[in-house]
Amino acid sequence: MEPFVESSAPILWDGKERKNAPQRLVGEEPLSIRVQGNPYAVVMRTPGDEIAHVAGFCLGEGIADHPGDIRGIAFCDGSDTNVVTVTLPEDRRFKISGHLERRNYISQTSCGLCGKEMVEELFQLIRPVEDDEICIEIEKAHAAIESLSDHQPLREKTRSTHGAALFSENLELLSAAEDVGRHNALDKAIGKLFLENRLHEAKVLVLSSRISYELVQKAARARIPIILAVSRPTALAVSLADQLNMTAASLARDRGMLIYCGEKRLVDPEIQGDAQ
Repeated sequence: MEPFVESSAPILWDGKERKNAPQRLVGEEPLSIRVQGNPYAVVMRTPGDEIAHVAGFCLGEGIADHPGDIRGIAFCDGSDTNVVTVTLPEDRRFKISGHLERRNYISQTSCGLCGKEMVEELFQLIRPVEDDEICIEIEKAHAAIESLSDHQPLREKTRSTHGAALFSENLELLSAAEDVGRHNALDKAIGKLFLENRLHEAKVLVLSSRISYELVQKAARARIPIILAVSRPTALAVSLADQLNMTAASLARDRGMLIYCGEKRLVDPEIQGDAQ
C-alpha cells in the first residue's frame, strides 16, 4: 500500500478556464489493532510505519509502559494487510487485564465526562512529567516549529498530512512521522523511538496540528516535557498539561510564540543576561 495515490480526476479552474490538473492524494486506510488475538481498536490512517504506529498506540493507551511489555507486533497476513496483532507477556496481560476488558478508554471523546472530570481522571492515570531542569532557547524552539515542514515529504506531495517530530534537548531530530490523522502521526513518531528503546532521549515534541488533550496525554505517557505546535491548544489540553507539569506553546499570529504553561523551560538568553 502506498501513502499516496495519483489522481487524474481533479479539474482546475484558474479564474478563466477549466483544465485537467492531476494531483497526488494522501492515502487513507483502516488499521485494525488486535491485542492477544482480540479486536481492540480500528483507526483510519495513512499506510506506512504500521509497526511503529501500533507500538506508539500501545504506549499511549497504557497497554505497554516499556518495550519489554510487548512480546511481539506483527501483521496478521504478510505486509499488505490492514490488521496488526500485538502479543503481550503473561505478566503484562495479567497486570492490565481490567483495561483490556473494559476497552472504553478515557481518551475517547464520547466518554461522557466533562472537562474537569476528564483532567482529574487522566491526572490520576499519568504521573506528572519531571525534567524541570531542561531549558530550550525560545528562538530555537520557534525555529523548530517553523522547520517541521522540512520533515514532511508526504505533505509536500499531497498538502494534506499532519506531522509530528521528536527532538532531543539540543533540538536534534530523533524521529518524525506523517499521517492523515494527527494522533496517528504522533503514535508513529513515538513508536519508532519506543521500539529502539530511545524514547528517553525525546524532550521536545513539535506538532503541525493544534494541541488537544489526547496529544498531551500521549506525550505525557512518553515522558516528553515540551510540546510545541503550529496551532493553538484547546483549554482542556492546557489544563491537563499544566497539571502534568508540561510546557505547551504555539506560534503566535504574526511573529513569536504563545506560551500557555511551563514557561520556565523556554528561556530568552538576552532577558536572562539583563536580569543578571
